[in-house]
Amino acid sequence: MNYLKLIRYQNLMVLAIMQLIIRYGFFEQLNYYFALTHFEYSLFVLASVCIAAGGYIINDIFDQEVDALNKPNKCIIGKSIAEDFAYYLYAGLSILGVGIGMYLSNAIGRPGFGVFFVLIVALLYIYSSSLKQMPLVGNLVIALLAGTSVLLVPVFDVYPVTHQGNQLAMGALFGMVKNYALIAVLITLIREIIKDAEDREGDDAQGMQTLPIALGIQKTNLIIAVLAMISSGLILYYCFTHLLENKLFYLMGYLGLTIIAPLFFVAIRIFQAKTKADYSQLSLLMKVITVFGIFSLAVLTLNLIHNVG
Repeated sequence: MNYLKLIRYQNLMVLAIMQLIIRYGFFEQLNYYFALTHFEYSLFVLASVCIAAGGYIINDIFDQEVDALNKPNKCIIGKSIAEDFAYYLYAGLSILGVGIGMYLSNAIGRPGFGVFFVLIVALLYIYSSSLKQMPLVGNLVIALLAGTSVLLVPVFDVYPVTHQGNQLAMGALFGMVKNYALIAVLITLIREIIKDAEDREGDDAQGMQTLPIALGIQKTNLIIAVLAMISSGLILYYCFTHLLENKLFYLMGYLGLTIIAPLFFVAIRIFQAKTKADYSQLSLLMKVITVFGIFSLAVLTLNLIHNVG
């Protein structure tokens, strides 16, 4: 169980489910042809999970002193698991993920695509060792990586089989996933800033310069509220410019109840947040919003197939 906690198995399950839903709950239901076989796509998901797990491990290795202050009951490295073993586990998972990525890149005839996996591993290491200590920079890196985990699916599975005859259809498919990735970036960015606010006391004691420490908690709360409003506003705009036109009313209702309304709540509630527990609750809510966002693609698929409305 300690090993599972170390690699954040719950977050890894969310990542795997997201990529499975994109392929099997969205792409395949629309009857397109794709570059990866079922086996190859399972390897793609495995590579993503391995690299993400390695990222969690290296982050915990660098954060041992900070975590001892912010979450002493959840510290694993140095207590239940030796630091040397954690480094070996990090290296093994990262190498496995990159190796699978290289294999898949060659399998689809795009060997250069393997660089994506190398860059992600490198960014996760640099983030853990230095970037996370910089105001907003570390938050943006993690948010962009969340969006990348979405976009890599069509890059590997759609782009290689796109040609002049299906370019319009594949472009529309890629566009839908691109919008989804943008919202994933914004929601992840909000949650990362909330987590920094939650951990500000321990981070400050270790000399880190996260956004809440650099700007203060009131300005940080304002930034969180603005980002939440921007995110909900973009989703509303998408609803009225794309979904309403195509009579995707079920999806509109789903997004309103599970994402837009909770984001409005976050924007209002954040101004009342003061304690670690307050930010912890809001962070959990953002995670729930993320999960609902993942399943929105399945709702979109059902709405498209059955032409509800």
